[in-house]
This record gives sequence, structure tokens and C-alpha cells, in this order.
Amino acid sequence: MTKTNPGNFFEDFRIGQSIRHATPRTVTAGDVALYNGLFGPRFAVQSSDVFARTIGYPRSPVDDLLVFHVVFGKTVPDISLHAIANLGYAGCLFRAPVYPGDTLNAVSEVIGLKENSSRKTGVVYIRSTGFKQDGSPVLEYVRWVMVQKRDATAEAPADHVPRLPALLDPKVLGAGCPPLDANAYDLVFAGSPHRHGDYHKGEKIDHVDGITVEEAEHQIATRLYQNTARIHFNQFAESKGRFGRRLIYGGHAISLARTLTFNGLGNAFHIAAINGGRHVAPIFAGCTLFAWSEVLDTSELPGRADVGALRLRTVATKDQPCADFPLKVHARAGQGPDPGAGADDDPAVILDLDYWVLLPR
Repeated sequence: MTKTNPGNFFEDFRIGQSIRHATPRTVTAGDVALYNGLFGPRFAVQSSDVFARTIGYPRSPVDDLLVFHVVFGKTVPDISLHAIANLGYAGCLFRAPVYPGDTLNAVSEVIGLKENSSRKTGVVYIRSTGFKQDGSPVLEYVRWVMVQKRDATAEAPADHVPRLPALLDPKVLGAGCPPLDANAYDLVFAGSPHRHGDYHKGEKIDHVDGITVEEAEHQIATRLYQNTARIHFNQFAESKGRFGRRLIYGGHAISLARTLTFNGLGNAFHIAAINGGRHVAPIFAGCTLFAWSEVLDTSELPGRADVGALRLRTVATKDQPCADFPLKVHARAGQGPDPGAGADDDPAVILDLDYWVLLPR
């Protein structure tokens, strides 16, 4: 009898199935430093303990996307070891700050299944929650992922596509941010003079810069998250697959796009929620990623005079600067799951993300 874990194929999942994922992970200052070295984020709150304490944090919180990736990585061996592609996200809420020394674990529930017409693959819809060592939740999100079938002729569970929220209510956005002293927020040290009130609905921002995706950095990053999906690591297998090479983890592209947004959104220090996101097309090592953002809405938070929220749509492209935005994208990120790109997607677009950020008022 084998002692190895072959991973779950599409026909192994069932609606309502609950999975407690292995390997709790203590996040250290070393993880933070490595994440900074791989992506280069410059947001002051996550960069300086002194800056963070001055405005009301006990110390610099861990970057929101590093928290997301660590929790996501816990789920991969059980959910997406045999993934063809991670397709999108919805209902993602950051519930509490995470600090170096906190230990994260994850639990997932299968909330939807849909077999594809080829019968070789299917889409699995998962709600995952990340917890601290004391059992308190720090993050929850839904994702949908295309997974191989072990046997194309095997009977699959009946299709059920869940209804997903298109937008998270601004009332819940303050959970992941403690009360802050906005007057103590140093705009010079933060690197941007623009507070919440300086942005308006409909404003578009070209983030100007580009970052080339490196194979070595991607390999280090996904290992940092303990993301074991074979499509990212096994060139021997992927050389025989659809693309003939390893696929860059979609979250890697999200982190690079987030880093690019600093130029124009330097005080958007906290991702409070992700309403929806779609990986429009794959990205590979050697591609250069660019990004632009649109302010979809602005909002005050109930009972909070210190911070306000911006709803942003960030679109990332490969090998095409964004001066001529908006590029045509088939489906808006917040409109729910769309397993594939549409015929009118611009081929340069690789990511369409709809999310809320917090800025000082």
C-alpha cells in the first residue's frame, strides 16, 4: 500500500466536503524580508516598525498578499495539486493583521463543482479560511480552479455553481485595520502626498513602470508559500503539456501588480478585501508586467475618521505598457466566475482585479 499522497483529482471532490490542511506555518521576519526581496513593495506601514507604531500598529504588519499566499499555499496539496489553472477569486476579506511570530493554518470547504464539456477536467469552487494560532480568522476567500480528472470516463458529481458576491460591503472593511492616528501619518516618509480625499470615482492611473517576471524568483516565491502545484515546478511534466513550460503562479502576478501600484497609490497601505479577480491569460518567465488602475468607487467606513476606502480595478498586462488603457477585457472581475477568456479579451491582459484598499483620511 502506497504511503504517498497522489493529490485529489476532480472526481474526488464532493459538495460540502471540509478539508483541514496540513503544515501550520509560523510567519517570520525572514519570510517578510524574502517577500520584499522578491517583489519590492514599498508601502511604509509594512516597511517600517517605527512608522507603523507611530500611527497605531504595535509593529509593521505582514504584507496582506504574503498572508494570502501563505494561506493559499496550505490549500494546494489538497485542492490544486493537479490544477490546470487557478481561474479567479471572490469574497476575499482580510479580517485581522498578521505579525511576524503568528502561526497560520487553513481550512477549506468545497462549495461548487462543474465538469467541463471535454470530461477531462472540471472546475472546483473552494471557500478557504486562514486562522491564527488562537483560532481567530485572519483571511477568508473563495477561489475556483480547473482540475484534471483521473479518468475522463469516470462519473463526476452533479454540477453546482455557487452564487458568489460581486461586491463586499464597505461596512466590513475596517476589520483588518486597527484604529490609527491619521494626523501622525507622515506623507513624506510614505512617499506620496495623496490621501483618501484626493482620489475620485472614474480616475484612471497608469502605474508607468514594468517588472520582468524571472523564473528563479517565481520558483523561490512559490516555495516560500509551500505551494506544491506541479504546473509551477515540474518542467519534465509540463514540457509535454499544453504550454510546453511551467506556468507562473497567478498570485505571483498579483503581487507584482500590487508593487507597481505604489506609483500612484503609495498611501493605499492595506488591501481590505478582494471583491473578485480573474486570471485572464497565463504568464511565463521572461514576460514584462505592466499595470493600470481605475477608481471604481470611494467610501467612508462607519465610525472611522482615520481611514477611507477606495474600490480599485487593477488590470495587468504582459509585454504591453498601459498608456492606452483601458484595454478590452471580456468580463469584469466582480461579475463572478468565468472559466476562460472571451473572444474580445486583449491578448496582452493577464489579470483583472477588483478590490478595496484603505488610505489615511
